[in-house]
Amino acid sequence: MRSSSAFAVYPLILLSIILSILRIAVSEGGFCSAPSILDTDSNSQQLYWKVTNPTLSPSHLQDLPGFTRSVYKRDHALVTPESHVFSPLPEWTNTLGAYLISPAMGSHFVMYLAKMQENSKSGLPPNNVERFIFVVQGHVTYSNVSGINHKLMVDSYVYLPPSLEHSLKCDTSATLVVFERRYAYLENHITEQIVGSTDKQPLLETPGEVFELRKLLPTSMPYDFNIHIMDFQPGEFLNVKEVHYNQHGLLLLEGQGLYRLGDSWYPVQAGDAIWMAPFVPQWYAALGKTRSRYLLYKDVNRNPL
Repeated sequence: MRSSSAFAVYPLILLSIILSILRIAVSEGGFCSAPSILDTDSNSQQLYWKVTNPTLSPSHLQDLPGFTRSVYKRDHALVTPESHVFSPLPEWTNTLGAYLISPAMGSHFVMYLAKMQENSKSGLPPNNVERFIFVVQGHVTYSNVSGINHKLMVDSYVYLPPSLEHSLKCDTSATLVVFERRYAYLENHITEQIVGSTDKQPLLETPGEVFELRKLLPTSMPYDFNIHIMDFQPGEFLNVKEVHYNQHGLLLLEGQGLYRLGDSWYPVQAGDAIWMAPFVPQWYAALGKTRSRYLLYKDVNRNPL
């Protein structure tokens, strides 16, 4: 017959085992945790690195056949990285492209990712089409007909008026976000080439809102669209619940949050792209521990008729 002291030892052994398991679980992020985009020290990574190295899905869903967070509806779409389909870009050399927004879904513009590889060169858009290019990885050399060269680094951009001869060259690799649309001409108004970078643009007033706003293009009448950079600290959100005639194309560059589109609510993170049709209800809130930043296309300065 076992002594009472022996039985008293068993709870202590069991408690020791449980505590050991808990220590392991906590060190690995918890029993039910999925890999977080916050687990990596973002300070050691290049700006916007998450756009080209996204967390595709929680680990327990990555191997689930058919799983995607992408959604396409009549008045909005969410296109997530696991859904990207790259193919050679027409007129470009050594470059793969993935169209994320196009007129096929109801937009009047295109937005695509261009992955330039070693010794690659851009092509020209169709006649009367204007182009905006933003660098999210690597660097490219931009040249125009005047022979002036600009080295475009991450977070820099160029606006190209319709029918302007130009080229982009890359010696190694680079990833670009490209917007194109047919220019809506106004009599006696012309646009000009613009080369810039986000950090050189001033913060603008946002009455009634807490987010930080920069506009990358002039707000004057010749320009029929603008590109906004919008920053949200964790917990910040849009005060206005927008419903308007403008279309949007969005690429989340950093962070994560919650986007309302119509009657649906979508968790989103860096690398996700969104199309918003006219008059779809829209709203955003930043979640997580780091800022959210997104790049936003918006048509402006034209009568909707």
